Amino acid sequence: MTEFTTYRSSFSWRYSSDEMRHIWSEHSKRLLWREIWVAVAQVQAEMGLVSMDQVDDLRSHAQDLDIPRALEIESEIHHDLMAEVRVFAEQSPTAGGIIHLGMTSMDVVDNADVLRIQRSLDLILQRLDPLLERLAEQIEHWADTPVMAFTHLQPAEPSTLGYRLSCYGQDLLIDRENLLHMRTKLSGKGFKGAVGTSAAFVDLLGVENLEHFERRLSEILGLRFFPVTTQVYPRKQDYDTLSALAGLGASLHKLAFDLRFLQSPPVGEMSEPFGDKQVGSSAMPFKRNPIQAEKIDSLARLLAQYPRVAWDNAALSLLERTLDDSANRRTILPEPFLIADELLLTGEKILSAWVVHEAAMIKNLDRYGPFAATEGVLMALSKTGADRQVMHERLRKHAIEAWAYVMRGEPNPLLQFVRTDEVFQKYLSPPDLDKLMQSRDRVGLAPERARGMAEKIRQSISLGGDEP
Repeated sequence: MTEFTTYRSSFSWRYSSDEMRHIWSEHSKRLLWREIWVAVAQVQAEMGLVSMDQVDDLRSHAQDLDIPRALEIESEIHHDLMAEVRVFAEQSPTAGGIIHLGMTSMDVVDNADVLRIQRSLDLILQRLDPLLERLAEQIEHWADTPVMAFTHLQPAEPSTLGYRLSCYGQDLLIDRENLLHMRTKLSGKGFKGAVGTSAAFVDLLGVENLEHFERRLSEILGLRFFPVTTQVYPRKQDYDTLSALAGLGASLHKLAFDLRFLQSPPVGEMSEPFGDKQVGSSAMPFKRNPIQAEKIDSLARLLAQYPRVAWDNAALSLLERTLDDSANRRTILPEPFLIADELLLTGEKILSAWVVHEAAMIKNLDRYGPFAATEGVLMALSKTGADRQVMHERLRKHAIEAWAYVMRGEPNPLLQFVRTDEVFQKYLSPPDLDKLMQSRDRVGLAPERARGMAEKIRQSISLGGDEP
């Protein structure tokens, strides 16, 4: 196919959805430009500056994009927006002369960009809610199932699988709140001209009419406007938006990274879905690589870098505006949304079909759990009057000896060491020691807190959060 004979971004076809790609397409952008020109003409007609016939002429041709013609003109004048103005004017014999009246390029470009950001945030939130709902189901289902918890990638104490999953759910719920907040406060530049003073619109409409002018355009476009701008809206908004997306990426990265660790054969407790015909390696037919989780981590790592460029755009724009953000914004605005879209789609795919290997969880609990149980034994011995320091040292020696067995691949003998220790038996009976060494029950409030998080997720989604 001819479209594969030159460079194409991976986001043009491999990653993200058609819906998100459409929002950031050249086609969609130019339609938004025309929508803004028509909206401005409509309000100007309402205020007696142009005629409604001219507005109708523009509206009747607003969908008639001719991108090849626009690119032809752009190759001569080197200005993409003015090229589109000229094409639109060629198509609109009655109204061609009033297009862009009183405006500067960024009155169009910046408002169109924020409208695209707005629609992109809506799509991201539409993707995030089903993923959270599915995660809430998983949290609740596994709330009571004991699992070995790890700190420093070393076996620590038991928890439950539901509680572990609730940590991911809590992170994603924070991301949802941040994204909803950004969606709620998102603002466009409005129509303030070359340096933000609205001088040209004062000349056209009179200073007394400008508040009404912008208010009507805000209503028509469904977009609030910053009260103060330069030639552009504050670039801090881009930084805040991309930071919220990067935060979402961090949460999904952790979930995927943990899954990769848990899928490794030495642990083997969970795995992402693997198709019947899926190939894990070109050289090793037995491989079942966690490619979906690895893709999430790879793309999330890239997503984390975009706020850095947005920070530069906000901090380094001199005075009322420089053009050194323009080229990179063609990349740093669409790609974070395209990545976030792909992360959520892939995360949903994993959550809908991942596999929990309960036998492996039991094996790991049997292997490492007795070490964690020694804390409870120490507390029980101390409560009976035993010397805490002496008991700690005996338990330590038993644990070190048992660990050597485990490292040789043998069953963990710590339970037997503890129950037959004659010093311990002076304070506790073997049945009591046996009971204390059953570590699977030492999960504290994990089940209750997991269920609480599942319910909190459901309530947040049902309430909808902050309404845009």
